[in-house]
Amino acid sequence: MMRMFHGAIIQEPDFAGYFRFVAFSALVGFVLSSTVRYVYRAIRDWPVMLALSVAVLLCALLGLVFSSVETAAAPYLWSSSGRFVGLDRFINAMFEATVLFAWTAIYFGYHYYQGFQQEKERALKAIAMAHQAQLMMLRYQLNPHFLFNTLNAISTLVLEKATDDANAMLTKLSAFLRSSLVNQPTQKVSLEQELYTLQLYLDIEKVRFQDRLTVEQDIADEARTALIPSLLLQPLIENAIKYAIAPSVDGGTITICAKVEDEGRRLVVTLKDDGPGIPDIEHIRSQSGSGVGIANTKERLEQLYGPSHSIVLENLSPRGLSVRVDIPLERDKNPRMQPR
Repeated sequence: MMRMFHGAIIQEPDFAGYFRFVAFSALVGFVLSSTVRYVYRAIRDWPVMLALSVAVLLCALLGLVFSSVETAAAPYLWSSSGRFVGLDRFINAMFEATVLFAWTAIYFGYHYYQGFQQEKERALKAIAMAHQAQLMMLRYQLNPHFLFNTLNAISTLVLEKATDDANAMLTKLSAFLRSSLVNQPTQKVSLEQELYTLQLYLDIEKVRFQDRLTVEQDIADEARTALIPSLLLQPLIENAIKYAIAPSVDGGTITICAKVEDEGRRLVVTLKDDGPGIPDIEHIRSQSGSGVGIANTKERLEQLYGPSHSIVLENLSPRGLSVRVDIPLERDKNPRMQPR
């Protein structure tokens, strides 16, 4: 709208057109941001540099599209705007791209912060579960039955004047208790160190079961230095002894296998026994019965690794149970001398 003032033509501000233009720009921005959000959902789990490169290119492209639509519509919606040409178009495109960059930074910042909080919460839960695992291990391994059986076996060796064997058993018991107490369940240890502690426990149990307990190991060399959660295998082995070896008159065999798979990215540990297996393998009991060690191991792995792990139970034919644990391969950056 124009009016005359002392012979001069003055153009009055077109507020209605300005608001139409702002509303139109907001609508276009909303449509573009809603569309790009679906792209960001697909790429936010990609490596950071790759996701950042895609986001930068996408913002630059959409900034040009946004600016082109906006500048083309401006003269029809807002009479005071004039036409965008040359440098004005470039400046407007840069402005729109900058707005999209800012929106992108807020989007990824929020989701990365949310992911960080979830990882922090998961780590706290993992620590709590690790402490629970340690307490359960101590309750299982230091219960009166375990100590009674071990000390009774040592007493028998003393009465039979097998002092060397009795001394060896006391040494193993001392080393086992020390290793169980010293290892922090919130940390990860090498598979070789875990097997060392496990072997101490099995050596003590062999005194109780004699020839009824057979343990076989098939451990790949490259798997020995891989890291696993401390005390992870203990409840699985104890579960096998309690429900596969002890009830059988002839005893049985426990097999421990470990290997590296998926081109060095995964550690797979498999424990097998030749016991009766689990009748309802899809519904493991976690409070009592033969599933307590397995259920706690599954919960602990879930807290430590989330969806990047798997634990598979399978009843073997003609009898037996297989527990297969698959976790990401990690190695100690500062390896220490392992006990022998």
